[in-house]
Amino acid sequence: MNSTHCITRIQAFSYRCPIPAPVETSFGRMLDRPGVFVRVEAEDGCFGWGEVFANWPAAGAEHRVNLIDRDLSQLVLGQVVGDPVRFFMSLSHKTHVRALQSGEWGPFRQCVAGIDIALWDMKARAAGLPLRKLLNANAPDEVPAYASGIHITQAEAEIARAREAGFNAFKVKVGFGHENEAQTLNALAGSLDEEETLFADANQGFDLDQARTFLAGIDDSGLGWMEEPIVADAPETDWQALAASTRIPLAGGENIAGLVEFKRAIDQGYLKYLQPDAAKWGGVSGCFEIGKAAVAAGRIYCPHFLGGGIGIAASAELLAAVGGPGLLEVDANPNPLRSAFDLAGVDRRSGKWQLSSDPGHGCASIPNEFESYLSHEIECSMR
Repeated sequence: MNSTHCITRIQAFSYRCPIPAPVETSFGRMLDRPGVFVRVEAEDGCFGWGEVFANWPAAGAEHRVNLIDRDLSQLVLGQVVGDPVRFFMSLSHKTHVRALQSGEWGPFRQCVAGIDIALWDMKARAAGLPLRKLLNANAPDEVPAYASGIHITQAEAEIARAREAGFNAFKVKVGFGHENEAQTLNALAGSLDEEETLFADANQGFDLDQARTFLAGIDDSGLGWMEEPIVADAPETDWQALAASTRIPLAGGENIAGLVEFKRAIDQGYLKYLQPDAAKWGGVSGCFEIGKAAVAAGRIYCPHFLGGGIGIAASAELLAAVGGPGLLEVDANPNPLRSAFDLAGVDRRSGKWQLSSDPGHGCASIPNEFESYLSHEIECSMR
């Protein structure tokens, strides 16, 4: 844990992978699958890979690569990193004014998160340990998982497909304004086997009254959680009122950023499930701290993720290191930027995600087939 590395090279790559059908949420449609991956290298040749959130806005992937090139690289190159947490805090502080000046809080936070993931991957590689074992020597080698990103109108067929792949928990997207969504969700919940669980995600698609009505209509469904039924930045009184109105636990966190903000949400208690996205805010440094705080407070840490292979590998390592009964989110929609990586995935017998025994998070390079999806790349070096 005490090794130090002087960062001498940064590379960043954006990819856009065509998909046969859009991925839909209540607020928009993804017409392709974007991905941004960042590689940091030290003067001794040690390296690490990270992933930067790039799903939204639709034009955002290439912009994040340019941010790493023109803003972040000058703050990283030449820096000696021993403690990634300290460096994460320093880099977040140094980019604060730039984000404030531009109003681009999200992109800066996301690029810092990706660099943090890469630095932790580097540190674990140097130690010869899987990332989870560097964070927690007693971390398990598998974690529970659920199939995510399932559209309500396609849920029956997609749940059957996910079940065949080994999953026994499923999350359905709602909030599209269809009149029969609650009835459909009740029917889906009733169709599951006894050992299976259904979750739902509205992607901030309801106002408070709509959310109350929707939750009242599914209160007897046994739903495992309702995720982001209202906007993440709604007043705390709205979240508290909603939590008090239903037996269904509330989940959220992908659109919360900052240690103070997360810890306040934990303390307020309206979220039973905390879902920070390591590629969106915090990287390993922030999300590991929040995950531990959530578990210590009796909440459940379930990392959010809907991107490429590096991000899901890092999220799985984080979940294993934090512990608790949380599940790993695994997108059920096709995405070669995830599936082309050599990840063990879900065991069909146990329904659990198998983690790599390789050092770091287990992703040591970008698959060769990504070359045809490349949309932008940069390299910054001290040499």
